[in-house]
Amino acid sequence: MSTRIERDFTFQAAVHFEEVFTMNIYEIGLAMIVDTDSIIEQNIAMNRIKHFLSECLENSVFVHIDEKKAVDKYSAADIKVCTLPEEPYDQIITLLLLLKLNAITEGRLHITDIVLKSVLSDGVKFSYDIESALSNSFDSKGWWNASSSSISTKILKKDKVVKITKNTDWASFGLEWVQKPHKKAAEIIFTTEK
Repeated sequence: MSTRIERDFTFQAAVHFEEVFTMNIYEIGLAMIVDTDSIIEQNIAMNRIKHFLSECLENSVFVHIDEKKAVDKYSAADIKVCTLPEEPYDQIITLLLLLKLNAITEGRLHITDIVLKSVLSDGVKFSYDIESALSNSFDSKGWWNASSSSISTKILKKDKVVKITKNTDWASFGLEWVQKPHKKAAEIIFTTEK
C-alpha cells in the first residue's frame, strides 16, 4: 500500500554569485509516496532528508563548480561548499535537491514533487516533478545522484584531485537501513527430566 505524504523544510545557506557571498533562506515543500511497509525504514528515510538539509546544507555555500578560486577560499575557511553544475539559481538548486533527496531515500520514500522558494527569489516559487528532473542534462556521477550525504563533486586542479567535502556513511549518523542483529546471550535451560 502506497501512502502519499507531504513535509515542509527550511534551511539557511549562502550563494556565491558574481564574486559576491550572499546569505539566503530556503523553504521547500516535498510531496512523497511511501514505498516501504517498514515503519522503521520510513522513519530512517525521513531522518536522512532532515539530516541532509539541516546538517549538510545548512550554513553551506552554493558555488558553481568552475569557480575554483572561490571553492578553495571557502574550503580554506572551513565553510561547507556545495558545488553546482551551473550558477546557483533557485531553479537549479530545486532540481538538484529533488534528485539528491530521492537518491538518499533509496526507494523507501519517492519524492514526486518539490517546491522551493527563497528570500533572494522574492517569493517566486520553483517547482519540479520527478519526471522533469530525470530528464536533466547534468553529469550522472554528480553528488546529486549519490546516496551518500555528499554535497560536492571532486574537481581537478593541476593534475591533482581536490576533495572538497568528506563523504560520510549513513551508518555514522545511525541512519543505515540494515540494523545489525543483536547477539543472543547464552541460553541455559533447566529441566526436571533425567
